[in-house]
Amino acid sequence: MKTPLVGAIFFLLILNCYSQDNLATKKYTKSHKRKFLVSWGGNRAVYSKSNITFKGRGYKFTIQNATAGDKPKGWHIDYVNPSRMTIPQTNLKLGYFISDHYAVSIGVDHMKYVMTNNKSRVIDGFIKLPSEDAGAVFNGAYNHEELIVSKPFLRFEHTDGLNFIFSEIARYDDISSLFHIQNTDKFQLNIIEAFGAGILYPKTNSTLFNRERHDAFHLSGFGISASAGLNLTFFKHFYIQCDIKGGYINMGDIRTTPNTGESASQQFFFAESIFSIGGLFRV
Repeated sequence: MKTPLVGAIFFLLILNCYSQDNLATKKYTKSHKRKFLVSWGGNRAVYSKSNITFKGRGYKFTIQNATAGDKPKGWHIDYVNPSRMTIPQTNLKLGYFISDHYAVSIGVDHMKYVMTNNKSRVIDGFIKLPSEDAGAVFNGAYNHEELIVSKPFLRFEHTDGLNFIFSEIARYDDISSLFHIQNTDKFQLNIIEAFGAGILYPKTNSTLFNRERHDAFHLSGFGISASAGLNLTFFKHFYIQCDIKGGYINMGDIRTTPNTGESASQQFFFAESIFSIGGLFRV
């Protein structure tokens, strides 16, 4: 009689151990595969100097080493106001985990780029406009000449905005154990590295030679990027994330006036600091 009892107890112990192990492996955060992610956040951006070339009928010139900044709004209700969400500098991302460590995403980085005005810049090229044109006051040959670039001559902004529409692949690694976090279904810390590429679809606010202002969306070029970040996931489904992102932008066809025959081009490097909130879920 003792042998069956001992055997039953032994079987129950094995089953209990198996169940505990199985429960451990069933943690929601143990596997990311087939999860969707969505995030929304804000950014600050900085830009390298760039040479901006403007061309059209009667002129072609380059502003050397133009500088620019972003247009921050700070902590503001507009980030969560549906009717005003596109006014601040924002970041939207939608993604899907193809494995436990890799996710593919699409997103939009809505940055803002404002060229610095009222600065002396070196100009190369020529302006030869008809005398009745408002810009004729700037006529001349510019051979490495210095000129104060102010609003009567040029206003140039990608303020609604410098829209980088991209796809990316990212790797996620759980580093919770380094901080002695055991129950990752409550808190999980991940480190993320990502690489992306996409198109630039800016809405460029431009006034050239005191002419009619132009402000419209236009497909202008391409960009590539790389980023690294920390992701804190809590209660399985929610997270906050901080990223540092950098990349290269090449815009060869920027609309500057209502005339489709006139355009600008520039290329530069950018860097963003991004703070976002998001969610993870399976469907």
